[in-house]
Amino acid sequence: MEQVSIKNDSLSLKVLNYGARIQELLFRDKQGNWNNMVVGLKDPEEYLKDGVALGACVGRFAGRISAGGFTLDKVFYPLYNEKGVHLHGGKEGFANKYWEITEVNDGNEPYIKLTYESPHLEEGYPGNLQVTLTYQLEKSSLIIRHEATTDQDTIVNLTNHSYFKMDGSNSVSHYQLQLGCKQVLETHPNLLPTGKLLDVDQTEWDFQEPKAIGKTRFDTPLALYSPFVASVSSPKSGIRMQVTTNQPAVVVFTPPWFAGICFETQNYPDAPNIPSFPSCLLKAGESYLNQSVFTFDLVP
Repeated sequence: MEQVSIKNDSLSLKVLNYGARIQELLFRDKQGNWNNMVVGLKDPEEYLKDGVALGACVGRFAGRISAGGFTLDKVFYPLYNEKGVHLHGGKEGFANKYWEITEVNDGNEPYIKLTYESPHLEEGYPGNLQVTLTYQLEKSSLIIRHEATTDQDTIVNLTNHSYFKMDGSNSVSHYQLQLGCKQVLETHPNLLPTGKLLDVDQTEWDFQEPKAIGKTRFDTPLALYSPFVASVSSPKSGIRMQVTTNQPAVVVFTPPWFAGICFETQNYPDAPNIPSFPSCLLKAGESYLNQSVFTFDLVP
């Protein structure tokens, strides 16, 4: 397993080639102390036992797919599933693959570039998919850029699965959260979307105005209609993170096992099987891009 790092005046980043994972992302709090802004494991080998995709690239399709697969060009592609639900790219998704670290640049806007080639029918998906993932530091922002091309029509939905933490406490209930989401995807009990969108002000996930997370639990796909995704901060550390993306949705997740919050910027879950959802089709010769930006500062 390989580990590489980059830093600038504001941020310091460590990345592993296993799952292209963010292991550490440091930013200074209001006392001037470095804080790791993601849930990470000190021993890289421990990630081999990780079952919650800590800091990983998730793919070939992030989120859930129904019906045990999908149909493309009149061909049904079966996918690994549990009770009909396929999750995060399958049993051995991108989070469990060894990526190639192709470039580490220590310039003014340092970056790490990793690549992975997903062969035709890996985990059931058609097409040889070439994926390039870039982590770049620009001032106090982490830019995550997922790019992909294919030699055969396929579906793609990539995201980063970091669990962010705004301070060292064992709870996120005091975090101040604002979401740029007016609608939430209605889901079945197994978290597959029904195809309907609900106004968030009729649900418990209405964070259009900043407020404490409190007892609200998230495992929730929300629709986005502008680049702004979220702002989250801790009054304890004074640290705030703002998230923007070019994607149409975000899955916000607060795990019950430890303190952290995911902002999985991506396409709609089960988009291959719900025609009214934004297309996740990547045609041969075309390019896929998911660019999301995580910007840190101190709350005035």
